[in-house]
Amino acid sequence: MKVLVTGAAGFIGMAVAQRLLARGDEVVGVDSLNDYYDVSLKHDRLALLRVSPSFRFAQLDLANRDACAALFAQEHFERVVHLAAQAGVRYSLHNPHAYVDSNLVGFVNVLEGCRHSAVQHLVYASSSSVYGGNGRVPFSEHDGVDHPVSLYAATKKANELMAHAYSHLYRLPTTGLRFFTVYGPWGRPDMAPFLFARAILAGRPIDVFNHGRMQRDFTYIDDIAEAVVRTLDRLATPDGAYLNTAPDPATSDAPYRVFNIGNHQPVPLLDFIACLEKALGRSAQMRMLPMQDGDVPATFADMSALREWIGFSPAVNIAEGVDRFVSWYRTYYKV
Repeated sequence: MKVLVTGAAGFIGMAVAQRLLARGDEVVGVDSLNDYYDVSLKHDRLALLRVSPSFRFAQLDLANRDACAALFAQEHFERVVHLAAQAGVRYSLHNPHAYVDSNLVGFVNVLEGCRHSAVQHLVYASSSSVYGGNGRVPFSEHDGVDHPVSLYAATKKANELMAHAYSHLYRLPTTGLRFFTVYGPWGRPDMAPFLFARAILAGRPIDVFNHGRMQRDFTYIDDIAEAVVRTLDRLATPDGAYLNTAPDPATSDAPYRVFNIGNHQPVPLLDFIACLEKALGRSAQMRMLPMQDGDVPATFADMSALREWIGFSPAVNIAEGVDRFVSWYRTYYKV
């Protein structure tokens, strides 16, 4: 297939593009290469993808309506994996307009491109953050997600609503994937594994929020990429059991689906730090801090729906995943 992967220079985007190329698909990757974090890391990810003759890259801001429309009109993609977004819960507290431009304007431009070029299936990144103030665990796609606690979460919920509108109006098959704390080699420098490893190796204290009383459903990057590709291969379809008198948030009478992608095994933050200490061979100095605005104390994915849909279960446990991340980190940064 000819597949568009947006955010191809990103952490998940690179891994998904690699998986598609390995099985013989033609991949066009786009990315704005913004400086939210180290651009050289993005260029190095792209260098790995450019090894394949089936990969082409275009630097593009999807919020540019005309440029996005021209890309779709020229390329005639069969399927689209939309992973480009302004990421980060905490950054959304300080720069909200970046989230509106990328996550809302950019997303509607992608939807329009898919609509006008008859794309067969759009798979897009949502986030576990949409569960917000929902205290019921494990988080289920069948529960309501109407109480976001950050603007980032609100934009991801908005993406799901926008996708449903296009699925309903234009019968565009769309599948949203709610990612749960993705980690592993080539990860994002603004996330805890990266921040903690860098600080521990430098002998600096790490910031531990909510005084360590946090849990995260850490999900290894290879598991994420596998699930994304399997989901891309199974087009969203209307749910024959859907009732508009008792609507299910996860399905619809339109070709629309939403799924969690997590590990279904939430790990206490202090246990994660212990795994990292063991892999690094160093002890962490911990600076205990209160909960940050926009954050939640725990995430925990109910994976039953995705398992039933594509037969997928994550395979990499936290100890193995942290070991692989640390090995990559030491090699990449020559530590």
